[in-house]
Amino acid sequence: MPAARPRLLYVTDLAYPARGRRYGDEDVFLSSRLRADFDLALCHPLDATALMHSFDAVVVRNSGPVLGYPAQYQAFREHALHDGVRVYNPLTGRADMAGKQYLLELSAEGFPVIPTVDRAEDLHRLPEAERYVVKPRLGADSLGLRIVAPDAVPALADGSLLLQPCVDFVHEVSFYYVDHDFQYALYAPRPDRRWELEPYRPTVRDLEFAHRFVDWNGLAHGIQRVDACRTPDGELLLVELEDLNPYLSLDALDEDARDAFVAATTRSLHHFLAA
Repeated sequence: MPAARPRLLYVTDLAYPARGRRYGDEDVFLSSRLRADFDLALCHPLDATALMHSFDAVVVRNSGPVLGYPAQYQAFREHALHDGVRVYNPLTGRADMAGKQYLLELSAEGFPVIPTVDRAEDLHRLPEAERYVVKPRLGADSLGLRIVAPDAVPALADGSLLLQPCVDFVHEVSFYYVDHDFQYALYAPRPDRRWELEPYRPTVRDLEFAHRFVDWNGLAHGIQRVDACRTPDGELLLVELEDLNPYLSLDALDEDARDAFVAATTRSLHHFLAA
């Protein structure tokens, strides 16, 4: 049973050099606020497996792309699942937590996502475009992403990479959820400056779009970020569903919005521990 004050192991790489983001600042802030309700210790992701059994739950936050330590991350997952360690977000996520395969699944199922294929026999599903995006199945922070000409696409469609048309868009917008509850939205008015974010007031239709993906992922607890792009005709297309360690851009919020997010996360963690 959890202690009177539950003990959380908060996994973060405070020194990770994220482009346009300050992982350390965000996690120092959020962990300091969570200490009001929890006994909490911070650790590097490479130390999580050795330390996790001493805590009531492990909270994976800005731990950086797991591409830098895949074997250690896989060992962490296997030990946590085998030993029944509570991990937040739960390790059952179907989106980025499991790689980019979900983009193929959602595209094939007709969800509003940038069309995505991986094999030559499916290239007909892609619209004609002047440029195409090629990305690895396991990727983050645009690592390994390439832009190629149409004539280069067939040779790359061997099942090992994801292929998408290079979509023109007006802006990118992100929707942030705790459990299945919408918290706030931020957008980048300038497409060439992804992390210069401003508050965004979503429409009912925007929220219906974002909530479809949260429902699809099926996580009862946790923090998720739905990233989308707005096309010139006003429609939204999914770019990414981040359910492993989404950066929250809390510094772009006013104090009331930050307080509301902390309160929602605190409630979620209590419910998660009691489940």
